[in-house]
Amino acid sequence: MEKFKMIFQYFQSNSESVMNGICAILALASVKIYNIMDFNCPCMPKYNMVYGMGIMFVPPVALFLCGLIVNRQSVLMIEEWRRPTGRRKKDLAIVKYMFSSVLTRAMVAPVVWILTSLLDGNCFVCAFSGSVDPEKFPGFANDSSAEIQMLLYKVPCKEDIMIRDHPSRKAVSRYLKCWSQAIGWGILLLLIVVAFLARSLKPCFDQTAFLQTRYWSNYVDIEQKIFDETCCQHARDFAHKCILHFFENMHNEMKVAHLTNKKAEDEEDHLHGITNHEQVNQLLKTWYRSKPPLCLNHATLRQHIRSKCNADDNNKQTDV
Repeated sequence: MEKFKMIFQYFQSNSESVMNGICAILALASVKIYNIMDFNCPCMPKYNMVYGMGIMFVPPVALFLCGLIVNRQSVLMIEEWRRPTGRRKKDLAIVKYMFSSVLTRAMVAPVVWILTSLLDGNCFVCAFSGSVDPEKFPGFANDSSAEIQMLLYKVPCKEDIMIRDHPSRKAVSRYLKCWSQAIGWGILLLLIVVAFLARSLKPCFDQTAFLQTRYWSNYVDIEQKIFDETCCQHARDFAHKCILHFFENMHNEMKVAHLTNKKAEDEEDHLHGITNHEQVNQLLKTWYRSKPPLCLNHATLRQHIRSKCNADDNNKQTDV
């Protein structure tokens, strides 16, 4: 139980851990789906290749899109790329880092599906059974070319009467499965070598730019989380005040509303004098169009707040 608790806490620690957990779940789900899938090759000319390649590559596309959908950083990446510059400069290195991170995680489940299908070999046999050279198999020597081609397409269907008792059916199937597994193990070995080289050579290069980019990408993620949480709390406090004002005209609730409102005003200083719908909309618009600069200098922050207030006054005068 303690191990599961530690794993759960690890996956809850930050967004990267959550995304790693989701990628692992999608990878396991892809293997499970492939194992329970009912694979039935059509064993017909012009359909074997389409069916085999479709099973091998269409579900990975769906898994890739699912990986993009569940990855929160994909939305943050697009928002960071498309947002107005305002008072905060846009760093394309952050967008590139997020893009590589999102793409790498989204590719895990599709690669697992493709490797599973190659190591299993059934899709490969279905797709390429009609492309085998019959001269390599002596069992086809007494058949005509048309019959040979039809028999080759029937190789994946071992229950078919035409090919069930043919002496070369198992040989063709083993031959194609060997090629499929060789390609699968080759791709797996290539990926392991690339990951090993990337991990081993990484400390040999300057890590300054990488650390900076990773820091600010994490900052964008955490900033958005805190902003959403603050918006929820702000909306709750604003709704609480609006409800209290609604009940102010009721005599039975007057004292309770007065005492609660007074206590709320002492605790809810973060409302900063916001009293209506337009002010809230203007505040959210200002956050989107002109995010505050990444600086804790009080003079800079005061200048930003002053310019924001001036912009609000100008907008009000324009509306008048």
